[in-house]
Amino acid sequence: MMKRMKQIVFFVFVLCTAACKNDNDGEATASKGNINEISIIINDALWSGDVGDSLRKKLAAPVDGLTQEEPLFTLNQYHESTFGEALKKGRNIIIIDKGGKKEYTSQKNSFCAPQNIFTFSGETIDDLLDLIEMHSDEIIRKIKETEIAENQKRNKKAGLLDTIRFKQQFDISIMVPATYAYAIENKSFVWLKKDIPSGNTNILLYSVPYDRIEHDKTILSNIISMRDSIGNMYIHGQEEGMYMKTEEAYSPYLFMTSFKDKRAFETRGNWEMENDFMNGPFLNYAIRDDKHECYLVIEGFIYSPSSPKRDLIIELESIIKSLQFR
Repeated sequence: MMKRMKQIVFFVFVLCTAACKNDNDGEATASKGNINEISIIINDALWSGDVGDSLRKKLAAPVDGLTQEEPLFTLNQYHESTFGEALKKGRNIIIIDKGGKKEYTSQKNSFCAPQNIFTFSGETIDDLLDLIEMHSDEIIRKIKETEIAENQKRNKKAGLLDTIRFKQQFDISIMVPATYAYAIENKSFVWLKKDIPSGNTNILLYSVPYDRIEHDKTILSNIISMRDSIGNMYIHGQEEGMYMKTEEAYSPYLFMTSFKDKRAFETRGNWEMENDFMNGPFLNYAIRDDKHECYLVIEGFIYSPSSPKRDLIIELESIIKSLQFR
């Protein structure tokens, strides 16, 4: 069985090379696939057992900050005897090989670009479970980075807004798709909005003094208060007294992180409209900008009550993470 599996994997690698190389210049061509999708090459017995359960637990865990459960990634299983077509130009591939030496490997852009291929091999199921436990966080991080970069590439290809206004107002550049329009713009605040069939996606940009975030070191409370004051000032409903605020029923997730080598706070949660039934997820970054002695705040939020929101959040995250300080 192990020998047969290795032969199949080798055959598919050769097939990938032939499929993904450009005939004219030998360079890798673009990989294919939906955003946040992983092809998993594993036999049916392993997929239905503990190994499959472990992969699903790690890679299809609920996305933080969404009230309706949606998985981190969409997992597509392929049996080793039928997975040739799936591997030709797949962007994210995991291969499970039971029977070989206990080993984990990660390859990037080997046959198409961008492409991640992760291989787990082991003599026993426990070997495979140990490797999945050990390397799943790394896989999640690498695939997220790849999907964000892929979104940014697609946005750039489709066309971007002029960056001059962002440079003049905030001394930054950012890749915002041309499908967004200015809802509100003044010297200290920008609201960009894109209509989608089920609602809209939105981006906010503004700056606040250091102590607006750091006062009394109650960071999460300060960010919630800041968001609510901005919503009360700018993001209104159809009637008086309706404004966007942080949803009280779900405590947001707060992470201290780094953004382009700057200290930052990442907040994920849900917003709601005061005195109305509208709500949805948001992703907020407060980035310490010592050059201008303030926090630059960039937020994406979604109103799309009838559709999944995972991929919309990733789209907003890819726009936010394209931001560059001048």
